[in-house]
Amino acid sequence: MLDPLSIPNVPGAYQLVLYLPQEVFLRVGALGSFLFPVGRYVYTGSALGGLRARVVRHLRLQKRLRWHMDYLLQHAHVEDIRLFPTQERIECALNRQLLSLPNARVVARGFGSSDCHCPAHLVYLANCSIPMLPPPTS
Repeated sequence: MLDPLSIPNVPGAYQLVLYLPQEVFLRVGALGSFLFPVGRYVYTGSALGGLRARVVRHLRLQKRLRWHMDYLLQHAHVEDIRLFPTQERIECALNRQLLSLPNARVVARGFGSSDCHCPAHLVYLANCSIPMLPPPTS
């Protein structure tokens, strides 16, 4: 796991690799309620205001539930953090790469993607290993 102080305070995109140890039926704010099966997930987000602040907020245990991820992080734990320093909006391209993997699927339509046209920025990969994908090129 990354030391939060080692996270660069620069703009970018990030991916949180999560493990959910038990199935949970969860209300995700105004988005609705969804059944999240046991397994691995990858959440792709943007942090154009700075990677450190955004990722450290996700890692905090005590916080106001504001973003979709905040609800899931009450039940899942972060296994890995992948950082993509850039000033470009690449989170949708990163997410498309994940969705193209075998066994990838969306379990909560609209999760983390209220400001784009992606079906969700949370991808479920069951218990598959998650390859490190190269950053997309523009």
